[in-house]
This record gives sequence, structure tokens and C-alpha cells, in this order.
Amino acid sequence: MSINLFDLKGKTALITGGTHGLGQAMAIGLGHAGATLVINGASSQEKLNKAVSEYKSLGLTTYGYLFDVTNETQVINNIAKIEAEVGVIDILVNNAGIIKRTPLEDMEVADFEQVLKVDLVSPFIMSKHVVKGMISRKEGKIINICSMMSELGRNTVGAYAAAKGGLKMLTRNMATEWAKHNIQINGIGPGYFATSQTAPIRVDGHPFNDFIIGRTPAGRWGDPDDLQGAAVFLSSKASDFVNGQIIYVDGGILATIGKPSNEN
Repeated sequence: MSINLFDLKGKTALITGGTHGLGQAMAIGLGHAGATLVINGASSQEKLNKAVSEYKSLGLTTYGYLFDVTNETQVINNIAKIEAEVGVIDILVNNAGIIKRTPLEDMEVADFEQVLKVDLVSPFIMSKHVVKGMISRKEGKIINICSMMSELGRNTVGAYAAAKGGLKMLTRNMATEWAKHNIQINGIGPGYFATSQTAPIRVDGHPFNDFIIGRTPAGRWGDPDDLQGAAVFLSSKASDFVNGQIIYVDGGILATIGKPSNEN
């Protein structure tokens, strides 16, 4: 009997920050692979309900829970609710994140700390409390959404890069401690993607648009759906012996030093 290594039927996946953008794209990929989806949001019940309706319109079994992933008490309470109302969490995608674009010399300490709290501390809080059930069941998948800024620096994103670099190392340390329980903890590092946030700078002639297209060997911005394959792979049996790795989905940016502006 053949086994579909990428089949997620019977699995429940919790995606933080899954109401929009890249988190939504990855969640849709997991849903189409058969997973029951649990979407977390923090901004408003209305936005969460709208997102859940969008998932359901695609034929995906989806539940929504509103809570702050940086608040440990809320995390504990909502994980208990999810497991009582939906089922045990087989897959955790730590996607929720923020960025504040400010030169480091001008950045307020409170803003720096907020970025670290959302982008680095919250994956620790979520994983700490989800993994306990995974350890007892001797299986589970955790995916931390890192970034190319886990490897590179760029002006005005120092707090974000510090957090994502920390998340890369947290991923490796989670694997070091939890792999023995048949739990796989890996990361996805997106490159530059075409989202609503990048729309204003993705116009022909905009310097940053031209820079990204020229810097990316694939010659284009990523489509959010380009993340689905990596998310499904790291959530499925196909990755059962993959641990502590970061898969960069970046069109090849990290593979090259780049090219002169006058080179085709």
C-alpha cells in the first residue's frame, strides 16, 4: 500500500497571525493538504471572523481564536480551549510578527522590545505550551517563520533582524531538546513577497522594486502561494527526519552575491 507522504488528513494545524498575508497563504496550503485549520488573530473579532469565512468559502474546515500570542495566560487558556473544542494540536506555525522600520539610533527602546516580544518571545511561549502535548503523544511539527533577515542586515530593520536571527537559533535549540520525542522543529525564511504591504513599492520604476527584481535570481517577487510547498513539507511525514533547519523560500537571493546593474 502506497503512502502519501504529504497527506495531512486527520491533523490539526494552528497558525498564529493566520488572518491575512503569508500566514493565510500557508494555512490555505495546509488546508488543501487535508489539515483542519485553527487560525489565531489578535486585532479584532470582526477581522478574525472574516478570515474564517474566507477559508470556509474554499471548502476548508477552519476555526478562529482571538488571543494575544505574547500573553502567556491567554495562550495557555486558548490552547486548552482549542484542544477541548477542536482537537489536539499536531502542527504549530508560529507566523505572527511585526516590523518597525526605524534607524537604530532613533528607535525607542520600547519599540525595540515590542518587536522582540512579538517576533521572538511569542514563538517561545506558543511552542512551550503546545509542545507539552506533543511530547506526551510522541509526535508533532513546529514551524517558525523566520526571514532572510535571519541571515542579512538592512537599514532600518535592526530590531526585526535581531528577533528573526534569534528565532533561527531558537529553532535549532528547540530541535536539540525535542527531537528525541519525535517532534520536528524547523523554520521557513521567506524572501520578498508580493503582499498588500509591499504593493506601494512593487511598481515599475520604483527603486526598491527594481532592486529586488534585479537582486533575485528568479527575477520576480515571490507569490504568497510559493510558501505552501515548504509549509506542507515541514508539516508532513515527508520531513520526519528533518530537524532544526531553515528553508529559505527567496527565489535564490541568499545563493548569490548579486550582479552589476548593467548585467542581464
